[in-house]
Amino acid sequence: MKRRQGTTIVDIARLTGLSKSTVSRVLTDAPNISDEARDKVREVVRHTGYRPNDLARSLRSGRTGVVGLVIPDIANPFWADVARGAQDAASDSGTSILIFSSDWDPEREKRHFRALVQARVDGAIINPVRDSLDDIEDFNIPVVLIGSSAGRFSGLPSVGSDIEQGVALGLAHTGGLGLSQPTLIVGDAERSARVRFVAAVQAHVHGRHRTQDQTNEPLVVEDGHYTVEGGREAMARILSRRQTPDLIFAANDLMALGAMQAVRAAGLRCPEDISILGFDGIPAGAVSAPALTTVVKPSRQIGASGFALLSEGATGTRHLTLPCTLLERGSVAARALSVPLSDTPPSDTPPSDTHLSDTFPPRPPLLRAV
Repeated sequence: MKRRQGTTIVDIARLTGLSKSTVSRVLTDAPNISDEARDKVREVVRHTGYRPNDLARSLRSGRTGVVGLVIPDIANPFWADVARGAQDAASDSGTSILIFSSDWDPEREKRHFRALVQARVDGAIINPVRDSLDDIEDFNIPVVLIGSSAGRFSGLPSVGSDIEQGVALGLAHTGGLGLSQPTLIVGDAERSARVRFVAAVQAHVHGRHRTQDQTNEPLVVEDGHYTVEGGREAMARILSRRQTPDLIFAANDLMALGAMQAVRAAGLRCPEDISILGFDGIPAGAVSAPALTTVVKPSRQIGASGFALLSEGATGTRHLTLPCTLLERGSVAARALSVPLSDTPPSDTPPSDTHLSDTFPPRPPLLRAV
C-alpha cells in the first residue's frame, strides 16, 4: 500500500471496508470497538501516513488545543520564568501557548486579548495591568488571572504569590540583623502591585514598632520603574538627598540590581554602607557583586498553576496564594559588620608589617543560601 498525500477518513473507510463513523471512533479511541476494526484502521493509518485534520477536528469539538498567556514584561526574567512554567504544564497536556507581552500598556493588553479571541484560543492566562477588565466577559472565553494584581478581580479564578508573607519574611530577616526600617524603591504609582507592596511593608513595620513600643516613622518611598535603570535612577535620587539608609527594599530584583549599581557609582559599598533586599528571585541575583539577598516568588509554579486552573475549568471561587521563600546572600548584613576605612594602620602594628588586607575592613561573611 503506497503512502498517500492528503489521506482522509473517507479514504481509510474505503481501504478498510469500514464505515466512516467506525473509523472516526477508532481514531478518537472511543469504547466498544472490536479489536479487528481497530487493527484494520491502525494498519491503514500506518501505511498511508494519515494525519488528522486538526482544524476540522477543532471546529467539530470547539477546542483548538491553544491557550493564550499575556504577561507585562517578557524581558523581565521573572515573567519569562512564569511563562516557562505555564508552557511546561501545557506541553505535558498536549496544549500549545501563545505568549504576548503587554509592556505594562493597557491598550496593548486589550489588543493582545482581542487577538487571542480571534485566534479561537481555548482560554487565556493574564496578569492584568488595567483596573477594569469588564470587556473580558464580552469576549466569552475562560480566563485565569496571575500575579499580585489578580486580587482586584475576585470574580475570576487567580493564582499569585503571598506578597504579605514574603514581605514579612524579608523584613524579619533584616530586623534580626539590627537594620532599621527600609527605604522602599517601588514601581509606578498607578500600579496596584505597588500599593499592595507598600501596604505590606507598612503593616509589618507598624506591627514591629507596636511590639517594641517604638514610635512609627513614616516610610521613605521612592517611585520608579520595574527595570534596572528604574532602580538605578531611584537610588541615585535617594543618595542625592544625602540620605544613606541602612536598608533598601526594592519591589523587584531588577530595581534592586539597579540600586546596587547606583550605590557603587556613589563610592559606597553594599552591604557595608547600605544593605539591599530584592523581591522575585531571578537568576541574575546570584551573579551580582555581592550576590543579591531576595524574597523568592514561585514563578514557574505560578505559571503552571495558572494553566492547571484554566484546564480544569476553575470558577471565580478558586484563588491560589503561593508562599514565598527567602534566599540569603551577601547584599544584606548587620551594620555592626561595617568597619570604617582608615588612612593609617592600627597603632600597634608597625607600618612596615602592614599588609594590603589589613587596611580594609573585613568582608562580612556570605550568608547561607536557603
